[in-house]
Amino acid sequence: MEKLEKIVEQGLLYDFYGELLTDHQRKIYEDAVYNDMSLSEIAEEQGISKQGVHDLIKRCTHTLEAYEETLHMVEKSTRIRRAAEQLEQMAEDEQTAREDLNRRIKELSEMILEELS
Repeated sequence: MEKLEKIVEQGLLYDFYGELLTDHQRKIYEDAVYNDMSLSEIAEEQGISKQGVHDLIKRCTHTLEAYEETLHMVEKSTRIRRAAEQLEQMAEDEQTAREDLNRRIKELSEMILEELS
């Protein structure tokens, strides 16, 4: 998996399940994933070893992945978002439906996307 894809995946997992981590875990995970801090920088800031930071991030990642394997919230959200985007595209394509139907489909897709945001 490409590094950027991994970061996006970590961000999505954290968005859905991050609140289930402890405050300490969240702080370190956010510094690594969102603030792009190095292990050394985090270790110095937190007063722990670089290896300790590495191990904690790895444990957090495994924990978040385990939640996703059980609950599938990221997967479900992605499927819903794709369906809403397809509805929106259908509404924009004048050949697929009459004007009123297009308007209603677009309204529904926008409502779904807003709910997910």
